[in-house]
Parts: sequence; C-alpha cells; structure tokens
Amino acid sequence: MRRARAVHTGTHLTVHTVTCTDEHADWSRPEVATAVGIVLVRRGRFRLRGPDGEVALDRTVGYVEVPGRAYGFAHPAGGDECTAIAVGEDLWREAADGRPVPSVFAADGRLDTAHRLLLRADDAFTATEGLLWLLRRALRSERLLPVTAGPGRRSLADAAREAILADHPASRDLVGLARVLGVDPAHLSRTFRHHTGATVSAFRTRVRVARALDRLEDGADLLAEVAADLGFADQAHLTRAVRAQTGHTPAALRAVLSRAPRPVAGPGRVVPGGIAHAARWG
Repeated sequence: MRRARAVHTGTHLTVHTVTCTDEHADWSRPEVATAVGIVLVRRGRFRLRGPDGEVALDRTVGYVEVPGRAYGFAHPAGGDECTAIAVGEDLWREAADGRPVPSVFAADGRLDTAHRLLLRADDAFTATEGLLWLLRRALRSERLLPVTAGPGRRSLADAAREAILADHPASRDLVGLARVLGVDPAHLSRTFRHHTGATVSAFRTRVRVARALDRLEDGADLLAEVAADLGFADQAHLTRAVRAQTGHTPAALRAVLSRAPRPVAGPGRVVPGGIAHAARWG
C-alpha cells in the first residue's frame, strides 16, 4: 500500500511525500506519469524500471518523471519513503536551461540537504525558492544511466550496495566487503564503479554523510559521538566529509536543520498506484 501526503501545493509546484509499505521482488504493472518532475528517496530503497532500463534507487540516486512515460517498481527491501516533486513547465524549462535532462541522476550531499530543507519550508515562497535550486542541482548533476552490460555482474554491484546501505560490518573496507561477496577487491571496485557511477569508497562516504545528516536533523549534540557511531576516525574526519559533501560544517547544518519546522504529520491518502501517480493526489 502507498500513501501520499501533500507537503506543498501551489500554482507552480506540488510536493508530496509518498510512503510505501509494499514488500515484493516482482515488478508492478507499468504506471504512466502524468506530470513532469523528479523523485528523491527519503528512506529505504527500491528498484525502478523505466524507458532506459532498470536501476536501484536509494538516497544517493534520484530519477526524472516525464508525462506519458511508463515506470515499474519493485520493493524487495520492504517499505520506503520518497518525495515526489511535480513542477510547472515554466519552472522546468528554467531549471533545465536547454540542457539534456537525465532520466537518473546522482543525489549528492548538497542535493540531500536541499531536499531536507524543502520538506521543512514553512511557506510557498521559501518552498519555491528552494525547489528552483534543488531542480537545477538535480538536472545538472552527474548523469547516471541504467546499464546492463560491462565488466562484472550488476548483481555484484547491487549486493555491495545492499551491504553498505545495511551497514554490514564487512562493508567498512573494500577488502572485507570483497571477501564476503566472494570476489577479488579489484574486480569488485571495477564492477561497482561501472554499474553505479561511483567508487565503493565514495558511495560509502555518501551513505555515512546521509546518516550523519539524519542525526543532525534530530539535533544530536555530541558530534564526536556521531563520528564514532558512523565509523569516522574522529570528529575532524566527520567535519571534513560533511563539508566536502554539503558545503557546510556539521555544526552549521545542525543549527539549520534542527530549528527548521518539521513537516506536519498526517495519515495522508491511499494512492491507487505507484509513485508515478502521487502528483494527482493530495
């Protein structure tokens, strides 16, 4: 079952949080998008089958929806939560600025931060301003194309992603991860980069920074404790990683994220379909 809840609605944009409680490895029936926009993962992970192929989605990857295109979904990992952002054609053209629009894009630390602030914006003006920046960042970020050929198996890259996202003890270093997966470290490194567009180390750092942002959003006081919990060498290491990913220090982000109003909780409305239909419901 999926529930969509409107966070922001207006003439130029509609933002919904979409919560999915499904758990199935099989693909859903194709769902045709009715609005142009992007989808960002807030929690969990799932798989998307679109016009360009299949891709694994989590907080490090977003995708673009285009009206008339069909999308299928699989949720082998259980529940997840996304943000579906539908925008007017004028804002879309301004954000794209004549550039080719990627079907799948990298969601880096700066985009993650903008995503969190968009959900907490307390008025339409602030939401629209934040959305414009977020769209530009998304549409101009690294283009990630779903691929099915190349060195190694995509299933190997997926298994490595799953281990890192699940914080498996072996995922803390490349050699340990490769041993658990039964492959050579160099082979894992090449395969992972080909199928995800990132190195194993970069992906792991991105995931750890996202977890750090979760803690900062909750108002964590002891940064040294956050660093230790997430596997950083020390607080200075955490600060360098967060600043490199987001452009801000952990202390500055904590001040902004923890004081920003949280989205009002609510049951939402049951969506008769997948994420592609969320923009039609509020």
